[in-house]
Amino acid sequence: MTRIDFHSNVGDSIAYACRLARKAYLSGQPLIVLAEPERLKRFDEQLWTFKPLEFVPHCMADSALAADTPVLLTASLESLLQDQRHQILLNLGATVPPQFARFERLLEVVGNEEQELVAGRDRYRFYRDRGYVLNNYKQGD
Repeated sequence: MTRIDFHSNVGDSIAYACRLARKAYLSGQPLIVLAEPERLKRFDEQLWTFKPLEFVPHCMADSALAADTPVLLTASLESLLQDQRHQILLNLGATVPPQFARFERLLEVVGNEEQELVAGRDRYRFYRDRGYVLNNYKQGD
């Protein structure tokens, strides 16, 4: 069963997700980051600049470099369902990712903005109601 980790009360969810992506990369765990196109663009931009001396190799999933890149960014998992190399999914989207159960691990990041909190609660209930064990990592407070 997929391990689901909820990181909540993180403040800036994009910055926090950059740190999670860096951690996965440094531990040698390939990662797919899923988000709506505009949010994905912001994540991509911030991933280039959040730690100037710690580059996290990443590209869009449809890039020619995708097969050799440990962190893939995508707005749709459809083309990646056969990808067995990436077993961690980082969800920055507002909805439950389709086919999330094919991953060994799902990372959910919930910022402090109202729409993120509401969407995060909905996703949390969805997983809980289906019997998934949820690991909670509440920041701050």
